[in-house]
Amino acid sequence: MVPFKQFIMNRIFLFSFLFIRLLIYGQVSERSLSAEKWQFKNTKENTWLAATVPGTIHLDLMNNNMIPDPYKDENEKKVQWVENEDWEYQTPFTVSGAELKNQHIDLVFDGLDTFAEIYLNGKLLKKTDNMFRTWTIPVKSYVKQGENILQVQFKSSVNAGKELAKNVPFTLPESPRSLVRKAQYQFGWDWGPRLVTAGIWKDVSLRFWDQVQLETVKIEQVKLTTQKADLAIHAEIFAQEAGKYKFSINDQIQNIALKSGLNTILVPYQIRNPKLWQPNGWGKPNLYDIRITLKKENKIIDGKTERIGLKTVELIQKKDAQGKSFYFKVNGQPMYAKGTNWIPGDSFSPRMTKEKYQKLIKDCKEANMNMIRIWGGGIYEDDEFYKACDESGILIWQDFMFAGSFYPANEDFQKNVEAEVKDQIARLQNHASLALWCGNNEIDEAIVNWGYQKQFKYSKNDSLQVWKEYKTIFHQVIPDAIRKYATADKQIYWPSSPSIGWGHKESLTEGDSHYWGVWWGEQPFEIFNEKVPRFASEYGFQGMPTLETTKSMFSGKPDLSLQNPVIKAHEKHSRGWEIIENYMKRDYVVPKDFVKYNYVSQLLQARGMQIAIEAHRRAKPYNMGTLYWQLNDCWPVVSWSSIDYLGNWKALHYQVKRSFENQVILAEEKNRILNFYGINDGLGKTEEVNIEFKVNNFKGENIHTAVSNKKQDLEGIVKFDPSSVAELVGDADKNALFLNIILRGKGEKVIAENNYFFAKPKDLKLTKPNLQIKKISATEIEISTDVLAKDVYLMGDTHFSDNFFDLLPKTSRRITLSKPLEKIEAISLWDTMNE
Repeated sequence: MVPFKQFIMNRIFLFSFLFIRLLIYGQVSERSLSAEKWQFKNTKENTWLAATVPGTIHLDLMNNNMIPDPYKDENEKKVQWVENEDWEYQTPFTVSGAELKNQHIDLVFDGLDTFAEIYLNGKLLKKTDNMFRTWTIPVKSYVKQGENILQVQFKSSVNAGKELAKNVPFTLPESPRSLVRKAQYQFGWDWGPRLVTAGIWKDVSLRFWDQVQLETVKIEQVKLTTQKADLAIHAEIFAQEAGKYKFSINDQIQNIALKSGLNTILVPYQIRNPKLWQPNGWGKPNLYDIRITLKKENKIIDGKTERIGLKTVELIQKKDAQGKSFYFKVNGQPMYAKGTNWIPGDSFSPRMTKEKYQKLIKDCKEANMNMIRIWGGGIYEDDEFYKACDESGILIWQDFMFAGSFYPANEDFQKNVEAEVKDQIARLQNHASLALWCGNNEIDEAIVNWGYQKQFKYSKNDSLQVWKEYKTIFHQVIPDAIRKYATADKQIYWPSSPSIGWGHKESLTEGDSHYWGVWWGEQPFEIFNEKVPRFASEYGFQGMPTLETTKSMFSGKPDLSLQNPVIKAHEKHSRGWEIIENYMKRDYVVPKDFVKYNYVSQLLQARGMQIAIEAHRRAKPYNMGTLYWQLNDCWPVVSWSSIDYLGNWKALHYQVKRSFENQVILAEEKNRILNFYGINDGLGKTEEVNIEFKVNNFKGENIHTAVSNKKQDLEGIVKFDPSSVAELVGDADKNALFLNIILRGKGEKVIAENNYFFAKPKDLKLTKPNLQIKKISATEIEISTDVLAKDVYLMGDTHFSDNFFDLLPKTSRRITLSKPLEKIEAISLWDTMNE
């Protein structure tokens, strides 16, 4: 145990900004080594430089002015040499006499990237080969009182992977990334740079303990009713010697007897009158703290606190006339999943802050999401991510970290994967937000559809081996490990996302679907109306980042031009600009001005995703989930994200917020007939509703008004009587008209509202709006117009509560700002059509 006086002295000496951590439970204590005086160097050189832990080699090189910022200019090319070098980190640290008296001292690395050798006082302790594992090393016999030297030597993951590739009798796609247990996106993706890092990327600490240590706590929800929640607390406890102890759960004490060695105990616990954890849009995500303490003779030895939510989750797959359903039932009710796909928020993960995690999840909650899929080419996210999702009512589809390649299944790899799964289950399984484990991203599809076998001239035996190894890892090793290490209520497993690749008809009738006919297949957006799957877990379209983020690509004065090589370098898809331009020509007038082009590219992305989301939601309950690709970025880039690298909402995120409202009214035109759908994704049903629609011209003059006389309960989805376009429009020019649709409840209450246009944006006969902005306060404005202002774009370095919206004739809208602005500019679609 660390003396209190020494603890205070350490705090005074290191100051709070060094983040020293000391957790004390009587005889168990933990001391962070992350804030020690770390240094690093290239193993070929002798000069040591200051390092930061947690960190990466690239960040340390940047901090020492050894490389330029790879996010800026075309600097990514200039730092590629880093991945081929070997690097060494070291730090001195002291151990006091009191600390040395502990019977056990463990050195704990929460994350090492990736191939490392760990030395303490010159003694090799461990070799590591997995970025996603926790490495705990007993060091009692190696530490000494006073100063100690800790060294970590990192071998190039690229070179290590190439050595491993020599043992494979055929060429693996994108070799050697699939051979190393490391974040796969670091090797480059079609939205991210190639920055293959190394380093101590998570905390490192010393753990001191004597007789006994509480190693893991897993909380199983055995039964849940309105009256009670029956839980089973599974704990692993290592005891130095046998004895009697007190095991306390929220001060409820139970006597236990421990044998010498590792003990697995199960203790029941009950919560009366439980409050459910509800997904966003259904109620509060209620959470409970479960405090576990281990006592010997009334002295606290060790303890943990876990925060849980009480809920039930089921993955329902039942055969029906069209194929097989695929949806989540939460707390006994079918839930329509609305959400997105998450990639790492930075190419250098240690740079992600708690505040950035909290903001991104808050942005998801505000956009009415209830599910996020963590994509399998990134990382198992930081604890703060899961905490934020727990608190926001957002369920997590958790991929294991395998993506889009062929993976080996030799004995060493299997053991490594099982240990990785074990560590991540121990860390994540108690989170209320966890809904499903998924084996991988697009590997089944890659084997079946992508033609790698032909490209690399595989023999029949090679192809059979690939499939056999795939089955071994994703149908045996991982699901067996889940059954072995996760509690019974946290074992929902789906082998691969998607289950069937796009282009196969079964991908739309069962399982989850990644539909890439739009973008990759270059089909028009309207194809989304036909290609509706049971559960859409990926689909997307690119749009440019905001102007602020685009400017951040430059180290000097920005040159905003589509021909600028810096701008081009921040589009990682080989045909990205061409595809955006082709789609833009279909739907919009293509602007020549860069600012307007940026604006229209965002509108284009938002329009495509709106068509997809509305097609999915109209198909409820056939379709029961829509997760677009993707939420965020790992650097400033033209990509599929709805929020750019600097955290700015693109037009897509504003549209998603509108499209994901629990209650919406949607219109679909087929063969000159308009069908209307009222949709309610909330719990239960609303009051009786009917619809009112008005056909107006862009000046606000009414052409036609109608009200449905038929009132219906809005439960799930309701289809209203259709109307013909000819009847609504009459002799008027439909290119100069829009349909305003209102879903009304009792007392003329507006439940939902939508606008439908009879023509594509490029064909609309818009007139110039007179936009007026009135300052209400430092952080609130009112914007008004005389005629229709389509897709109003408010510009300025602040977050607007709404943006890229239609402002109807002779109306105004109040907008709040995240911070005051002296000047706010506004343009609309009209400006792009009249350059």
